[in-house]
Amino acid sequence: MDYFNDFDLKSIENMDLFAKQVVEGFIIGLHKSPFHGFSVEFAEHRIYNQGDTTKNIDWKVYARTDKLFTKRFEEETNLRCQVVIDTSSSMYFPETSKKLTINKLQFSALAAASLMNLLKKQRDAFGISLFDQELKIHTQAKSSTTHYRLLLNYLEKLIHDSTPQKTTSLANALHAVADRIHRRSLVVIFSDMLDDHSNSEELFSALQHLKYNKHEVVLFHTLDHKHELEFEFENRPYQFIDMESGETIRLQSDQVKDLYKEKIESYNKMIKTKCLQYKIDLVEADIREGFAPILRAYLVKRSKMRK
Repeated sequence: MDYFNDFDLKSIENMDLFAKQVVEGFIIGLHKSPFHGFSVEFAEHRIYNQGDTTKNIDWKVYARTDKLFTKRFEEETNLRCQVVIDTSSSMYFPETSKKLTINKLQFSALAAASLMNLLKKQRDAFGISLFDQELKIHTQAKSSTTHYRLLLNYLEKLIHDSTPQKTTSLANALHAVADRIHRRSLVVIFSDMLDDHSNSEELFSALQHLKYNKHEVVLFHTLDHKHELEFEFENRPYQFIDMESGETIRLQSDQVKDLYKEKIESYNKMIKTKCLQYKIDLVEADIREGFAPILRAYLVKRSKMRK
């Protein structure tokens, strides 16, 4: 499904409600899947056994799956998760002038809200860090409802922001995050990685800094795959604009498509190689595919951290 074309940002009146609906739909999908053990562990449910008290049965799940699960309240976790979001101007692509579109920044903010809802459900602590050229907002990881609402407020402002020509320094921001967060945290990064390519060594030095401080890292490489990887534009003249510098160039899309794809594939291959080398989980996050792949990748990582 092309989720991108079925989504209306204007329909979000309450970000908390939106995040709950995303997570609830994801949980139901897992319960209906054959991987019951995985979904049960994640959702803090276990299969109801004859003789168990019925007061903890989740009747909402039963109504949708026709299976009995009980909620687990006794198991506390101590996971700390820091959600880091690139807010530079390249993340405002694609332009959201059409009714049913979201850009990379809005996708990242909504994905982060859904992820925090899931973390809150599991009683884990979470914080956010927002950056462009420097770290703009940084919160400590907490698990309270008040903290959750504060972070949602930051994210809600983010999806309506349209400040032009903000450059990025992912390396500087990650160094700052590494110095400020609690040891042995899970660091989740949303970025299109469209930093200055000449600074790639600095970027991966910053990622190494996180690993050196014993953090686990998941990098969601956030892109509009159709346009930014496949360069699928009609063969007609376009005016392309650098969203961070404002520089423009006018050309026929097919004139540069092959060269563009060659360069972007080479750059992405370098990112994959470096992440593999530094044991960083790299997840390709296509904004057209919705939020389930984000939550699924987080669960896979969380499951590995428990072993």
